[in-house]
Amino acid sequence: MKKLILAYSGGLDTSCCIPWLKEKGFEVICFSANLGSEFSPEDLKKRALKTGAAKIYVKDLCKEFAQEYILPALQANAVYENKYVLSTALGRPLIAKYLVDIAHQEKAAYVAHGCTGKGNDQVRMEATIKMLDPKLRIIAPLRDWELTSRESEIAYCKAKKIPVKTTKEKIYSIDKNIWGISIEGGKLEDLDTAFDDKAAVFTRSLEKTPDKPEYLEIEFSQGVPVRINGRKKEFTAMIEELNKIGGRHCIGRSDLIEDRIVGIKSRETYEAPAAWILLYAHKELEQLVLDKDTLAFKEILSQYYSQMAYKGLWFSHLRESMDAFVANTQKRVSGKISLKLFKGNALIAKRESRYALYKKELATYGEKDEFNRKDAEGFINIFSMPYMK
Repeated sequence: MKKLILAYSGGLDTSCCIPWLKEKGFEVICFSANLGSEFSPEDLKKRALKTGAAKIYVKDLCKEFAQEYILPALQANAVYENKYVLSTALGRPLIAKYLVDIAHQEKAAYVAHGCTGKGNDQVRMEATIKMLDPKLRIIAPLRDWELTSRESEIAYCKAKKIPVKTTKEKIYSIDKNIWGISIEGGKLEDLDTAFDDKAAVFTRSLEKTPDKPEYLEIEFSQGVPVRINGRKKEFTAMIEELNKIGGRHCIGRSDLIEDRIVGIKSRETYEAPAAWILLYAHKELEQLVLDKDTLAFKEILSQYYSQMAYKGLWFSHLRESMDAFVANTQKRVSGKISLKLFKGNALIAKRESRYALYKKELATYGEKDEFNRKDAEGFINIFSMPYMK
């Protein structure tokens, strides 16, 4: 039998992949990356082997994901189309990297994934695999098999006695990691349908949020979040805590008509409480300590960075070069940002940094104003000169 490494999530698609690949003559070895999955390692191992896998590797990659993927994206303020914090997109290159490593370890010539034939993840996974080892042969069952819908996949699982948690009543496609959750499919494909509170994982419905605001202080050191409310926190643990805090105030929901890599528009809904809290606080701190030209250029870079990450081009030279620029901008991004969380909103309550470029004595309109107004006339004359007719 031909040995093959399958990126296995435990969801509906990859559960169908195991028996289908076996029928095609492959020995299926599964690899599951824990980035904050909805499934426990024990559950994944049990169900993969029961479904027909010869072996399964399960690796806890949460800390690597946070430090090597989420943190650079946070420092770059990467948000795709102003609404998507790239939770799934950032995880795919990491999964693909380990898929290649295990293929080498097992001396397998084939790798496979359960990404759909018109989605983004097939591009992200396969582009990364081709960058890291172009000799590996890639199998994409969802592009080739006879199963044409999630309903037909459910029927296939039932016929094969494959244990899955998806039902025809709850048919959303959900991808969860510590940086966020994507929820799509089912009735969410209808544009006249609001987000279903029953599908939410991180966030309470707005109607069930507290009637009193909660205040939150986040401290950064050179662009790295290091403390919550004065308590030192490892980055992964901080994300998990902020997901709980933000979730109870309904922070971090997004509903987006998204431009996919393959050219179609799709309706995507997301939950990412920690991501939005940290991104907001980080941007506010940068606004306080960085000069206006750096901020303006970084805004352009952030948009391009998000597009590169969205397309799965994480291991490209350009992304690595952008990281070098971003890292240089973070040297003075140290300080504290206090937020007021209330009814789906995160509002600024306080800013503090030893590197602040804001000077009250220059900005004030009060008696202690030190701004020299006599300089303004000459500045305006020179500023206006190119535009005078």
